[in-house]
Amino acid sequence: MFGGLDATAAAVARKLRRVMLNLMPQSGYRGKMLIANPRGGYSFIKGIAPYSGGVVAADGFEIVHACFRQPVPLKQGFDRVTAHLGEIKRPMQALCGMELRSPRPFSFQGFNDFNAGYVGVLKSWDVFLDGVNPIARTNVAPEIGAPAEPSLYGFSYTVPSQSTGAKTFVVAGGGELPEGSLDPHDVVRRGETSNDALRAKTKFVMGLMTGRVKELGVTWDLATVTEIYTVHSICSFLADEIVKPMAGGALHGMLWHYSRPPIVSIEYEMDLRGCRRELVLEV
Repeated sequence: MFGGLDATAAAVARKLRRVMLNLMPQSGYRGKMLIANPRGGYSFIKGIAPYSGGVVAADGFEIVHACFRQPVPLKQGFDRVTAHLGEIKRPMQALCGMELRSPRPFSFQGFNDFNAGYVGVLKSWDVFLDGVNPIARTNVAPEIGAPAEPSLYGFSYTVPSQSTGAKTFVVAGGGELPEGSLDPHDVVRRGETSNDALRAKTKFVMGLMTGRVKELGVTWDLATVTEIYTVHSICSFLADEIVKPMAGGALHGMLWHYSRPPIVSIEYEMDLRGCRRELVLEV
């Protein structure tokens, strides 16, 4: 009998949590701590074990973004990262961002299992700071032309810089889940893909992105690349919910990837960055 009561109470708590999320679509960002990472030449927003919320270059450094012409299998990609940083004489701790591509979205449990292996590699590189992962990440599944296995699409790292220009930064990918949650019951408008639901999801994610931007001490005006990941139409509310909140960053447009977020039931994801240097690496 008591087991049934516990299950009912848990179900009621989940329902109330979903109601609150739907009533407050921009509440996804919960203020985090910006942590200095002197070994890497950047500061980061504390996230969860697989990734941080974003990174910003420290004084005397800038963030460079590199992507492969085609995604490379993850093991090969890890080797390419270490080789590239070695060639430019930067330590592994300079790595501050990773972009992954998956064959298909994971279940929540599958995502956790994948993350365990990924985190193990990062720990072997000695990039964690006092047990905390400082590296931002985006992981999505292309709807068309997806890789046959989890792959590396791009990465970011710091280099010394004499520039006195705008700060460079990377905001990690985020979908319609509150900061710090990997609970399927927390997905905003879970299981819904109506235009109204997608608008609520988009508004929530924009709130998440804006919170991270502010936490990093930068603004949307400094964004040079803003990326959207969804297979659903967002045209009816694109101007009001995305372009206008982007402020000056909208002058650079948006890159819309016809891809799904990394977990089944999440429908919309974004990330952004402000970088002066972008590289394309041959496979």
